[in-house]
Amino acid sequence: MKPRTRARAFALQVLYEVDMVAHLPGVVFQQRLEDARTEGQNPLDDELVEFARQIVAGVSVMTEKLDHAIERYAPEWPFDQIAAIDRNILRMAAWEFAASRQTPLKVAINEAVELAKEYGSDSAPRFINGVLGSLADHENEIRQALAIPAE
Repeated sequence: MKPRTRARAFALQVLYEVDMVAHLPGVVFQQRLEDARTEGQNPLDDELVEFARQIVAGVSVMTEKLDHAIERYAPEWPFDQIAAIDRNILRMAAWEFAASRQTPLKVAINEAVELAKEYGSDSAPRFINGVLGSLADHENEIRQALAIPAE
């Protein structure tokens, strides 16, 4: 797995736990990081830890807006029926290409499909690709909907 993909996988695991049991994102992030180091897993370097932290923080503060955008621009997939892992992959990809704008659309979609292959069901990659394809058709509208107002 490529380094940034590993960071995304780490962020996905954190977001999944937060989504399922409503733990605080920062606490879960830190605990998972400590667990990985304790278990001798290949930890993320500082740059990748920061990238994963940005994803978790960004998605966490915008979850409602992300969910609304996914529901609005991909209505053929009822949001409340989407598996939790798929829901979080969609949130991450939408945040990356529409809110963060640090990841090109095609890269965000490809990375989301890779995560779906690794963590989702057999049909998840095709599902994720389809939903993100629908969202991609409305990229500018989603960016506007997710825009953080100036203070």
